[in-house]
Amino acid sequence: MIYFVAAVAGIAGFLFGFDEGVIAGALHLLKVQFSITPVEEGMMTAAVPFGALFGALVAGRAVSRYGRRAMLLFAAGLFALGALFAALAIGAWMLTLARLVLGFAIGIAGLVAPLYISESAPAQKRGMLVSIYQLAITLGILGAYLVGFAFDDSWRTMFSIGIIPGLALFAGMMVLRDTPRWLALKGRPEEARVAMAKLRGVPADDPRLAEEFEEIEETAESDAGHGGWAELFAPMARPALIVGIGLFFLQQLSGINAVIYYAPAVFKEAGFGDASTQILATVGVGIVNVLMTLVGMALIDRIGRRKLLLGGFFFAALALGMIAIGAVTGAQALDVVAFVGLLVYIAAFAASIGPLPWVMMSEVFPLNVRGLGMSVASITNWGFNFIVVFSFPVLVSTIGLGGVFAIYSIVCALGIAFTFWYVPETNGVALEDIEEHLRSGKPFRQLGNTAAAMPAGLAGAVRP
Repeated sequence: MIYFVAAVAGIAGFLFGFDEGVIAGALHLLKVQFSITPVEEGMMTAAVPFGALFGALVAGRAVSRYGRRAMLLFAAGLFALGALFAALAIGAWMLTLARLVLGFAIGIAGLVAPLYISESAPAQKRGMLVSIYQLAITLGILGAYLVGFAFDDSWRTMFSIGIIPGLALFAGMMVLRDTPRWLALKGRPEEARVAMAKLRGVPADDPRLAEEFEEIEETAESDAGHGGWAELFAPMARPALIVGIGLFFLQQLSGINAVIYYAPAVFKEAGFGDASTQILATVGVGIVNVLMTLVGMALIDRIGRRKLLLGGFFFAALALGMIAIGAVTGAQALDVVAFVGLLVYIAAFAASIGPLPWVMMSEVFPLNVRGLGMSVASITNWGFNFIVVFSFPVLVSTIGLGGVFAIYSIVCALGIAFTFWYVPETNGVALEDIEEHLRSGKPFRQLGNTAAAMPAGLAGAVRP
């Protein structure tokens, strides 16, 4: 049952990737039909991350009040309506508004879907199951590329296809219950027990549920009646907030959305002048993105979050440095180095830097401020998403592609240090135990015996 839950919630991730990426294939047709100006093009492209920022802001409070299931149903309806209005657009203004609605839905779903999966999954499989959301994003991006290729003469068809997964998400959530943890927090223990039994595939009175459910009830009772901004910024939850915000800051400043949105331009600047080669390379990026996300899903609950993050940031920094060198020198012989570097970067991002912020965001916050904390982390994600996409062409014209990727490489190197000093190991740790560790006042990095995963010199250095 838990795999079905993760798959249904993961549809929100597919819609995320699809609705962000589909504009790339439709833009050349829209320019002809509506005589779109550069300003209108920028507004249409930026409408999704801009709307998502506000969706994440609203979802933080709403998901705690109305529940995880209700908010995903609401987002599903917005996805379907936004795609319909985009397909029926009579001008650039209507299309921009439609994409603003889609962005708002993405902002809600991007917060709620990982939370829904995390609160439903057993601790031993939580990382892999939440990573389904990131896998779905990569499939959505690839799907948008393929739809753009298959229907390159009809932008209305491209947008209307987005209605189908929106309706699928709505139908799937209609047959699911809310999470046991939210039901327990709202004082509905019997419903929570039934929901837990359904997820685990056992009768509600099965003794195997007793210990897990007792911990959930105890945490819900201690958190009941609390959950405002004061608790989120209090010393107890502050380490979780640092991790949630920090990982999304590093994820976005590694330059991923510059690569996804401007992949053809990146390949052109790197020396791939032929248009067909650029398109092929862009599709190749989408395929590598999907395959390496599967690799990350296989590793996340085996080697743990910290090791996967450290490896991801290391290889991303190395790969971005390769691209920077190839771009700065302009030597034709280094074009292949830049191309390989780009693929290595996509691989490192997809296996590590991409899914892990979503996973850890859904794990580290206490139950009573989980919605608010994830909202702040999501706002960080969308805010810097917007900044990276907006700044990329400006920076390329100012300091060149090599300079831009050098900055991204430095950010990834800083990610290694951030992971060492601040990120805990949550692999296999129950959500209630993570909260208990925060309440204990011990350094967050010590959770999951993280010092054992560090080199001896560093392990000794970080112990208080």
